[in-house]
Amino acid sequence: MPKLQETLQHSGVAINHRWSNARLSEICSIIYGYTDSATTEPVGPRFLRITDIQDDRVNWSTVPYCSIDRDKISRYTLLSGDIVFSRTGATTGKSFLVLDPPEAVFASYLIRLRLLEKNALPKFVNYYFQTSTYWRVIAEGSVGSAQGGFNASKLGNLAIPLPSKREQERIIAILDETFEGIAKTRANANRVLTVSIALFESRVAQVFSARGDGWKQQRLDDVCSDITVGHVGSMIKEYRDDGVPFLRSQNIRPFRISLENVVYIDAAFNATLKKSQLRPGDLAIVRTGYPGTAAVIPSDLPISNCSDLVIVRPGPALDPFYMAHFFNSAHGKRLVLGNLVGSAQKHFNIGSAKSVSVPVPSLKQQQQVVSMLDEFRAEVQRLEAVHLQKLESLEALKQSILQQAFSGTL
Repeated sequence: MPKLQETLQHSGVAINHRWSNARLSEICSIIYGYTDSATTEPVGPRFLRITDIQDDRVNWSTVPYCSIDRDKISRYTLLSGDIVFSRTGATTGKSFLVLDPPEAVFASYLIRLRLLEKNALPKFVNYYFQTSTYWRVIAEGSVGSAQGGFNASKLGNLAIPLPSKREQERIIAILDETFEGIAKTRANANRVLTVSIALFESRVAQVFSARGDGWKQQRLDDVCSDITVGHVGSMIKEYRDDGVPFLRSQNIRPFRISLENVVYIDAAFNATLKKSQLRPGDLAIVRTGYPGTAAVIPSDLPISNCSDLVIVRPGPALDPFYMAHFFNSAHGKRLVLGNLVGSAQKHFNIGSAKSVSVPVPSLKQQQQVVSMLDEFRAEVQRLEAVHLQKLESLEALKQSILQQAFSGTL
């Protein structure tokens, strides 16, 4: 018995003995998509790709076209009730139930399943593709593949628990109603968090546009003792298993330094890179990728160096944490984006940083601003933690209901 079949048999899914386990190859036609490039010109049918499937939806009006020969369209046409399956990359296993599509075909990185067995309902099969058991099978079947893929043979060998058509209809009705409620709860939770973040950003914008008594609008280089850039150039041969932390863009998160996946250089090489050496209290700003993202180097990182970051060393009249709030705000990001340079991958350079116009109150007022905004940010982070916990609870509830549905106990 194939390994995937064994995984399903021992998973405890189809414990109802009135149900059968049907392989997908027995109830579906399974084919790979068409190999071609998408085009925005309306020269043929729509050309569905995995990137067009977002939040289990497809906006067909934004799906590009395909210049497929007319004699090949029938083989790759998508019909209502078809299920497409992503077979490679980070989205392996992701599926989508096609309903009432326009004239459309599907791309080669997708596999199309078309049910041939009338007693197997597409929506029931697609609900199975959301279960944790299914995803465990996908993970096990992807091991050893060059790109972590799951091919048509493996997909065809996957078995699903299949009750009578009438029982499938009953289960679908329950799942539809239950998941609609879960979706509404999720949407409300997302809305609350979105509003909270918007209120925080609004408060930050008010602070930096208030121009209270004693506030001055100054260029950043007028209130800093130094603005420079981290080391630029190949470093791969200099990395060590330990030594001096060498920060890169991915180590700079809003308001904090992440040492996850940090690389190191030895002390001798660090000594030769004086210009890019970091000190506690410096502000490190991302140049490329997510330009403007900023964090203050903490006191528990007394020695570090960096690559391709803007290093801002505030003068005595400037609080680095105040500047971190400024650059991480939507207002600061807009200023940074307006000063990006370069053609292929735009970045935030030293000249751009020096010319940024910053609202600067007294040092005491800056510290008061930092205290106030830190309090607001902590509340937003608390709401984000509650939000994440709620989403995890909703997903756990969903999986519990799916487990009941496909074990015949719902």
